[in-house]
Amino acid sequence: MERLTPNSSVKLLSGVGETRARQLEKIGIITLRDLIYNFPRYYEERGNVKLLSQATEATTSAFILTVASEVKNAAIRKGMTISKFKAFDDSGAVEIVFFNSPFVKEIFHTGSTFRFWGKLNYSKKTLQLTSPKYEPFIDGIPLPYFVPIYSLTEGITSKFLDKITKTAFDAIINLISDPLPDEIRIKNSLCTITYALRNIHFPENDDALKKALRRLAFDEMLSFGLSISRMARFKTSCEGIRFSPCDLTPLLSLLPYELTDSQKQTVNDIYKDTVLKNGKGAISPMARIIVGDVGSGKTICAAIAIFIAAKSGYQSALMAPTEILARQHYHDFKELFEKIGFKVELILGSTTQKEKKRIYSAIENGEALITIGTHALISEKVNFSNLGLIITDEQHRFGVNQRAVLKEKSKVAHMIVMSATPIPRTLALTMYGDLDVSRITELPKGRQKVDTFVIDETYRSRLNSFIEKQVSLGGQCYVVCPAIEKNEELESAISPDTLSTYRSVYDNYNNLKNSAEHAEFLRQNIPSITVESLHGRMKANEKEAIMKRFSDGEIDVLVSTTVVEVGVNVPNASLMIIENAERFGLSQLHQLRGRVGRGKRKSYCVLVHSKKGEKSEERLEIMRTTSNGYEIAEKDLLMRGPGDFFASASDANALRQSGGFQFKVASLCNDTELFNNAFVTAKEIITKDPELQNEEHRLLKEETDRYAIKDSSTIS
Repeated sequence: MERLTPNSSVKLLSGVGETRARQLEKIGIITLRDLIYNFPRYYEERGNVKLLSQATEATTSAFILTVASEVKNAAIRKGMTISKFKAFDDSGAVEIVFFNSPFVKEIFHTGSTFRFWGKLNYSKKTLQLTSPKYEPFIDGIPLPYFVPIYSLTEGITSKFLDKITKTAFDAIINLISDPLPDEIRIKNSLCTITYALRNIHFPENDDALKKALRRLAFDEMLSFGLSISRMARFKTSCEGIRFSPCDLTPLLSLLPYELTDSQKQTVNDIYKDTVLKNGKGAISPMARIIVGDVGSGKTICAAIAIFIAAKSGYQSALMAPTEILARQHYHDFKELFEKIGFKVELILGSTTQKEKKRIYSAIENGEALITIGTHALISEKVNFSNLGLIITDEQHRFGVNQRAVLKEKSKVAHMIVMSATPIPRTLALTMYGDLDVSRITELPKGRQKVDTFVIDETYRSRLNSFIEKQVSLGGQCYVVCPAIEKNEELESAISPDTLSTYRSVYDNYNNLKNSAEHAEFLRQNIPSITVESLHGRMKANEKEAIMKRFSDGEIDVLVSTTVVEVGVNVPNASLMIIENAERFGLSQLHQLRGRVGRGKRKSYCVLVHSKKGEKSEERLEIMRTTSNGYEIAEKDLLMRGPGDFFASASDANALRQSGGFQFKVASLCNDTELFNNAFVTAKEIITKDPELQNEEHRLLKEETDRYAIKDSSTIS
């Protein structure tokens, strides 16, 4: 057999043929190293064993039970069987039930003992444990306290993934070199990479798991910090384009409002960077992030920057994360710029090949001064004649390296990135070390304050009536749920009290509202309204179609996951309802609230909570009484740590599209000191070794380079 190495294909493992290799590739697993770095998404705390008398009904728990009777199989209707037997512990007895699993008759025999993992419930006054997970329990042979649960795909079972992960780990763990120099590791009190990888997959105990997560979070943040620090040095070493001084009046006179003071300051920042900076002579390319609340007017500042570039004869490119947002920018910019003679083009992945060829030609010959698009903009077929300005919208949806790929279209072009997350200044300076920061702290004149209410389930009937009233008055409503559909696996996640530092992996998902069921609930309870459901697993064209119908007023209530956090402007939407609001970070709640109150209608946000607790009540009270995004962000940072600002970057599907950093662990880290140390370390390393050429940094460079897009031509 061929000697296995970290770069060996998973096809070399027993049981992995061509079909399973293709299935594994769907979840990002191609090599054995990929398998080792495919971390669990949560853990089942099966070592926390309870007696039957101690467990709470409908709460997932672990039990050690002895089988008291043989399994009886019975057919309950055509094509379905039920298997039942009795089991007991020192506190009582329970009936264990399996459906369509007649084979359990050969597993469970009187007198045998198993560790079961499931929910107790009552059926006709009989205590039952339905379809539990199980493991043989033998005295003297310990079972794992934490059982890792991985993301799966069609054709790949948990049992199979567990098996090949263990095989790969045993084969190559001693071949994984630690990329972190000992000096840095010891200074930050971090465990070795071998210890971290072992305990992320097979935790010895609570403390070992914490140490593993802390080390892996540091590694991810360090790689991110190294990447942006390298970009920062590149920025200062290049000569940029100096735009010609110009009068902004022709554009500003077309706006139906006056810019706020924050917008004026942002425009001044851009003008100084691109026109006046350093007086005469060479200037560096601008690299600036515009940070501000949803609806604060970042886009018009970008439009003014485009105008400055166009007046100097330079092209601009604006990249948006979704087709529907790109279309919105296109229609707004087309209406604005074509009045003053500047042509605007739109290029999307869904654009026909014939139309793409025409646009490619218009871009290459300089006819198209302004191009709006999605990832299609970074296709190798897009060649600009004289690109002078690059803008990326919703920065947190794009990776640093994707920004770099677009930058490759013109290394001398100025760059603006926009973020609707009002990041605290200290965090922004850390996260975006390669960027100058402009903050828009005011909302445009005329924007109404969104009244916010916090309620619990006892107000459900009144809330339904309020939805009906808003729709009857001509308004529309968003309802945001934390889950897509009912998922029994998620409901068995570890208690947040056990590892509160790493909140998201270990949340208890009991009683989460899911978009699919809640949409049906609203249809049944408010038959007079039109309800649709939207979530991130839908195909892009499906999401685009539903959002367009909602934008056009054909849908009264849109029940969605947080996919609406970044979306189109729907001025008619007057009500935002967030279910299980205690599950969201303050900044995310504020983002969602910003989806309403964008038109003339009086708007409302209702936070529905299902779990009382001092911390959750404090956070929701902040939302009820505070509307300033920066104040909320500061409090969120203090209460939850920096992980919340990485959360949107942790979606694997989005990252596979964008080629950005995949924060598998850092998005869960609430250790602000660790976060800052990682970025300080990155800047120190780059200062000493800008290209990471020293031998001690060779493995760090490899780690950082893994995040880069290898072939941007595949993005169309």
